[in-house]
Amino acid sequence: MKPLDCCLTLVCHKSLEERLVDHLLEHPEWVNGFSVSHLEGHSQKENLPSILEQVRGRSQRIEIRTVLNRDDAQALIAHLKTEEPNHEIAYWLMPVIEFGRLA
Repeated sequence: MKPLDCCLTLVCHKSLEERLVDHLLEHPEWVNGFSVSHLEGHSQKENLPSILEQVRGRSQRIEIRTVLNRDDAQALIAHLKTEEPNHEIAYWLMPVIEFGRLA
């Protein structure tokens, strides 16, 4: 079994949620599970599509987190860069010291 040594975080506008989730579900060889959180965000480079978002100065966003193997994370990122090239999708990788279940 590959070590689960990396946390991949993806953040994007909520309008891209289903497309990104579909990519993760289509690749169980890389992703065993993930969490989705809804949040608001601001970036100097982002496009605010709705009038409400323009007035508030921030957009409705989602954050997807998954713990996986680092090589698999890099393969997934390469896939997303090819299939969903969008400057509004941000990502980062963080090392995971330990991952497990309590039971």
